[in-house]
Amino acid sequence: SLFAARFRENAARALLLPRRHPGRRTPLWAQRKRAGDLLAVAKRFGSFPILLETYRECLRDVFDLPGLTDLLRRVKDRRVRVVTADTRTPSPFAASLLFAYVANFIYDSDAPAAERRAQALSVDPAQLRELLGESELRELLDPEAIEDLERALQRLSSRHPVRHADGAHDLLLQLGDLTAAELAARSLPAAPVEGWLEQLRRERRAFPAPIGGEDRWIAAEDAARFRDALGVLPPPDIPSELLAPAPRARIDLVSRYARTHGPFRAEDVERRLGMDYATVQSALDALLDEERLVEGKFLPAALVHARYPDGGRERELCDVEVLRGLKRRSLAKLRKEVEPVEAPALARLQISWHGLDAPRSGLDSLLSVVEQLQGAPIPASALARDVLPARVRPFKPADLDLLAAAGEIVWRGVEPIGPRDGRIALYLAGHYPLLAPPPDKTEGELPRKIRDILGRKGASFFADLQAATSAFPADLAAALWSMVWAGEVTNDTLAPLRSLLAGEPSQGRRERIAPAFRSRRPGPPGSEGRWSLLPAPSGTGTERSAALAQVLLARHGVLTREAVHAEGIPGGFASVYEVLKRMEETGRARRGYFVAGLGATQFALPGAEERLRSLREPPDGPQTVILSATDPANPYGAALAWPGRGEGAPESRPQRAAGSHVVLYGGELCGYLARGDRTLLTFLPAEEPERTRRARALVAALAALVESGRRRALLLEQVDGDPPGLSALAPYLATAGFSPGQQGFLKRAPLEVTGLRLRAPAGMPRGPLGPDVDAQDVALDEDEP
Repeated sequence: SLFAARFRENAARALLLPRRHPGRRTPLWAQRKRAGDLLAVAKRFGSFPILLETYRECLRDVFDLPGLTDLLRRVKDRRVRVVTADTRTPSPFAASLLFAYVANFIYDSDAPAAERRAQALSVDPAQLRELLGESELRELLDPEAIEDLERALQRLSSRHPVRHADGAHDLLLQLGDLTAAELAARSLPAAPVEGWLEQLRRERRAFPAPIGGEDRWIAAEDAARFRDALGVLPPPDIPSELLAPAPRARIDLVSRYARTHGPFRAEDVERRLGMDYATVQSALDALLDEERLVEGKFLPAALVHARYPDGGRERELCDVEVLRGLKRRSLAKLRKEVEPVEAPALARLQISWHGLDAPRSGLDSLLSVVEQLQGAPIPASALARDVLPARVRPFKPADLDLLAAAGEIVWRGVEPIGPRDGRIALYLAGHYPLLAPPPDKTEGELPRKIRDILGRKGASFFADLQAATSAFPADLAAALWSMVWAGEVTNDTLAPLRSLLAGEPSQGRRERIAPAFRSRRPGPPGSEGRWSLLPAPSGTGTERSAALAQVLLARHGVLTREAVHAEGIPGGFASVYEVLKRMEETGRARRGYFVAGLGATQFALPGAEERLRSLREPPDGPQTVILSATDPANPYGAALAWPGRGEGAPESRPQRAAGSHVVLYGGELCGYLARGDRTLLTFLPAEEPERTRRARALVAALAALVESGRRRALLLEQVDGDPPGLSALAPYLATAGFSPGQQGFLKRAPLEVTGLRLRAPAGMPRGPLGPDVDAQDVALDEDEP
């Protein structure tokens, strides 16, 4: 409002709104917000000087209330007469009110592109030119809106096709001269267009004539215009009443062309009507003088290149009413773009944001992935088996060890999950002190000794710790892992994690392998490598909250309250909310209602909200992605609620549990594979053919899980609570290579894939996080199948 704007200016002059960074410009929206907060406090004090000055400016300087009172008094005394006048443009006084917020354009970079374009289109272009000296609307008008309106103006849409001869006559009056083929394109399929035209000729309502090098049909009412403008001789049987001289014939024909087309150039009229350039330009100048046309640059660059391959700098022209229609259509589309998206669009953003649709390769890419995931609690069993391979291909656990041993990354235990698994978090070594929460001190004599030894000697091997503490190996390993899950101790590689996950060597399948070396350091599983104390957290509370907020935004792109709570951040969303507000004020984040159905408090990195809106609609060929349910890129069960499964569905509900997986089809959840890979829940629509399409995509994703080598075999024992043979997926499972059996449907990996996934023998790190084993290094016993 005017009062708020004046209050902001007065408060700034009174130095009540100091800049946070004197050398930087403060965004206008940030100034407004801070001024609004000040006004909310100041309005409780009616004598506040800034309030009084603002009232004075509004009532005296802007509205000139004393002058208005005097004018009304003179009108009342009949010394002043009131006259009503309709003008094409606002008066200078009205224009000054309309342009009170010119700063919206000066600070246009402070808002997302869709909001900026919608804001600009709400202003009259003539006034915008006067205000900004800017007449190019090509960045504001939507190409699809231009093409849609042109089809509507040319009656090429299928909404109102020509159905009879009278309709053909009306079309000639509306659009002007048309060929028989052009009329057929605007009529019902297989319509007798030639018969209609002959009927109109017999009734003396239309006649053919050569124009622009082709035969076109002209309505009898236009005979005089085409005669005087183009020299077209009408048939002798045309009534004389229709042949009266038409002094504005050329202007009328050009005006009709403009009314029935989008933005055009003079050469388009010249080519269509067969006029010379000087004649066309003369008619266009007359229409410009009458303000029936506007001149500028309206066509977006893509349409200019498509329509005028030779380029040129000639400006376009457009009928005033057509331009208004274009603005309305573009504005409606832009306003729809700034509406919140539905939940599946957020899932599509997460897939793209985490690079799951285009996996990268190399150590540098792996380091970038760790930077995005740092601090996120991820089960160790899913980290190198599902989460990292989905982002980096090929992924080798040795690469992660290399980064850890080089001091680039640090891993920290978060909490145990059963005796042989737990959630861990990865950090860049330089970011750990600011991002990691304070550890929990492990109680007990042995943890105290370990803490003292590591504090004095630094990183130490398990054997050195055992010698210094004189503890039994099992007790020492248990104490070390209790300190790991408390966030006190880490290791210089992830080898002990892989060993812990694998457990004791199995006595079942006998395999021989040629190891690189045989360890001379005996110890229980999970004792490998050098152990060390994690660095103590540092920084003030503000610095730590700022670092955490930046990491959360970088990980999610669009951050919601639900996503923060799902990560188990100490203090919840409140711990980063104030920082996010400050980031919004400085332009480093945007706040808005981006995703429908979630909390109103949502923040996004600049550009992320536009990327989210670009994914509003699913692509033509939706991508199927299978993820670990605990993957930070999976929004279901975190930022998004699990979708319902309809009436009559089993009561089982999905969970973000270690070992479970989700299958996303175009961002929508279509399947949930429970821990153990034996129970499948489906989320399929009831309508066909979408139900069949998603069912096929779900089964194909499960088959790819085995064919890619991520699973040696997959046995489905239940589908939606029933045996898989009784489910609707049974035929698709059989087609994908699943074999029915007593326990369910089974699919095994091909032999060439199985040979690359053999388990390591006793004494070697094993399990889903274990090292890759080359086929040439493996030799099976002769009696083994």
